[in-house]
Amino acid sequence: MEPLASRIRPKSLEEFVGQPHLVGENKPLLRAMEEGHVFSFILYGPPGVGKTTLARLYGEAIGAEFFELSAVSSGKSDIKSIADMPPSLLPRILFLDEIHRFTKSQQDFLLPFVETGKITLIGATTENPSFEVIAALLSRMRIFTLTSHTDEDLRHILERVRALPDYSEALNPEVYGILTTLSGGDARQMLGIVESTRALYGTLTKEHILLGMESRHIRHDKDGEEHFNVMSAFIKSMRRSQPDAAMYYVARLIEAGEDPLTIARRMVVFASEDVGLAQPTALVVANAVFRACEIVGYPECAINIAHGVAYLATAKKDRSAYDALLLAQEDVKSHGALPVPLVLRNAPTTFMKSEGYGKGYELYGEENALPEKLQGKTYFRAP
Repeated sequence: MEPLASRIRPKSLEEFVGQPHLVGENKPLLRAMEEGHVFSFILYGPPGVGKTTLARLYGEAIGAEFFELSAVSSGKSDIKSIADMPPSLLPRILFLDEIHRFTKSQQDFLLPFVETGKITLIGATTENPSFEVIAALLSRMRIFTLTSHTDEDLRHILERVRALPDYSEALNPEVYGILTTLSGGDARQMLGIVESTRALYGTLTKEHILLGMESRHIRHDKDGEEHFNVMSAFIKSMRRSQPDAAMYYVARLIEAGEDPLTIARRMVVFASEDVGLAQPTALVVANAVFRACEIVGYPECAINIAHGVAYLATAKKDRSAYDALLLAQEDVKSHGALPVPLVLRNAPTTFMKSEGYGKGYELYGEENALPEKLQGKTYFRAP
């Protein structure tokens, strides 16, 4: 009954697959294990890349008392019970999975135990620790970034599965390609597909694998970093006039269930910020896409989005209006509310006229309309 992922979990660093920048020859985590270096650190990376396994291997390598908690189901009392255990000659390591789930208050509570050395903390997170871990705790920990498994890594893992007696005939190397593609670099997800398909059909063929999956899981936490990574790639692909890349990333957003109005809203901004005066109709198209998304909704509005993406990505680009705004805003922040020249002021009362408000104003006068302190400034440069 033991899950497949648990059955083939590496028992030693020699069995560990991936992350050569951390555990390769002379790399930091390998050196720490070999030399018994005790310190707190965070393992940051996507799901299914070996964070928990690395933490356990590190704890075993330095001969530590090793405790595991999940930030989802644990609290201050669990931390205190570990910290209050009788002193030991062995290092006391707390592995806190999903550390980003701990509130600021819980992280503050954890801090003194890490500061005094009562607990050596290893945190694991899929979210950027710069945003999710308090600065005081972060300053006392090193951050190691793990990357998604390569196809080669995943094939090594599948070979280990195939070495198991009950999978030797069920798992054929011919399906390795589809398994690595569907996993998205997540070994745990891949092993889940393998295990569930074998349970349902006995053997793993391409047809069985696809039948066993109701829908492909796209990793895209709307509140997490991956959301912003994909959205950023979408905008930057349009900015670089690469419609194929832009279409791929917007498809990622759509398949992950991103609100179509969020996508369309970014396109409206892009139309003025990046296309601008080079093709003013871009704003008309982007607004039309937004309105279509409001009226139609998914799934059909994805077609409207695709239309808009192709148009914006292939349009000429000109940021002169946006750049002019930024320069003008800098002067507003630097100089504050400078007096408006008298000639430009409205004069609705006799007193204001006597003060010179509007004096000498001509409908198409050529005098510089900027405040006196900014005379000669140029913000907008025509394309």
